[in-house]
Amino acid sequence: MRIIAGSRKGARIFAPKGLDTRPTADRVREAAFNLLGPDAAEDATVLDLFAGSGAMGLEALSRGAAHATFVENDREACRTINRNLDKLGLDDATVLCQDALTALRADARQGTRYDLVLVDPPYRRFSSLQNAMIRHLPDVLAPAGTLLVETAADEEPELPLAKRKSRLYGAARLTLFEHE
Repeated sequence: MRIIAGSRKGARIFAPKGLDTRPTADRVREAAFNLLGPDAAEDATVLDLFAGSGAMGLEALSRGAAHATFVENDREACRTINRNLDKLGLDDATVLCQDALTALRADARQGTRYDLVLVDPPYRRFSSLQNAMIRHLPDVLAPAGTLLVETAADEEPELPLAKRKSRLYGAARLTLFEHE
């Protein structure tokens, strides 16, 4: 895996060992940022939920994000995110090694807002998590913010936000949402 664009373009990043984490493929990550637009990450505050290796949030930081918060409950994956941040020399980041829904609820309660929210739960789990996330995702998304959800190709996310685009990339579906 490597960073696709920005200040760390071409840098290789680590992925957690084992089969518990499915890093977003380089071409899907590139497609995601193409969908978001060239300046989507510029000076943005980013929330990377179900971060895994941190590839999506790292890509946002490389593309000029002001700060990224990575949320991942797997300890090995959290160590990998920290390793990647160190390797890339990126320090405008927070790594929360905890359950994504717990972190989401806490941010909503505290009034924390993000310009770009990246949600990439384990495939085939989005539908079981969707109802819990519906309550809090709109609250943590800044008024002019964008939410990107990556799911399995046959899962169509439904959230109480305006759906801007939905595209298929092999086994993945990328769906963009924003406030109405």
